[in-house]
Amino acid sequence: MEKSVGTGFLEMQKSKSTVSSKQAVSSDRKSVCLTSAYLAPVEYYIALANAETVYLEQFDFYEKQTYRNRCNILSANAVIALTIPVEKPSGEKILICDVRISEHNDWQIQHWRSIESAYNSTPFFEYYKDDFLPFYEKKWDFLWDFNFELQSKVLELLDLQPRIEFTENYQAILNEGMIDLRESIHPKKITQTENMKSYYQVFEQRFGFQKNLSIIDLLFNMGNESQLIVGP
Repeated sequence: MEKSVGTGFLEMQKSKSTVSSKQAVSSDRKSVCLTSAYLAPVEYYIALANAETVYLEQFDFYEKQTYRNRCNILSANAVIALTIPVEKPSGEKILICDVRISEHNDWQIQHWRSIESAYNSTPFFEYYKDDFLPFYEKKWDFLWDFNFELQSKVLELLDLQPRIEFTENYQAILNEGMIDLRESIHPKKITQTENMKSYYQVFEQRFGFQKNLSIIDLLFNMGNESQLIVGP
């Protein structure tokens, strides 16, 4: 039986090409496979910027406490995690493309207030805030749709145009030549950020430089110079 997906996701698919895991170009060692992510960390966008082709995994199962519905930002007091509440049937696995966003706790209002409080003193918050605010005012049904549209906006602001494809089925082991980052970019895993370039952060004198926060930390602090951090 074919698994159903969210209606918003299906509309998005009409305008984007799809590719099965078997169709992934095995000879292209610059291809990467990534999960859907909410305002993903800087390392995620470094992978996007440096890949010739990016495959977004749409048929993995949703997992809690991952970047699929969580991002980390730096406030005046500490690094804080913003988590999107989702509707998930108890004890049942659900594909990421089918995950619905819960309306509990006015999460959009709370997230925007946290973002505004954390970054209103950064050099570029006023410049970019009107690009992000609409995402916290519109009602979204599916987590995938929200993440993808937000990611598209971030790529636009970074002036990046990676080739993005979508998987048609899930494969635990990808074809040779494709870099699998689906589980390695994770809030609870030590990532390869030793050589990540540092950049100006408003609260750096208080906390020291905080690596691998959400991409909005980079954008609000560095503006169009963010390309110097994520670019090849």
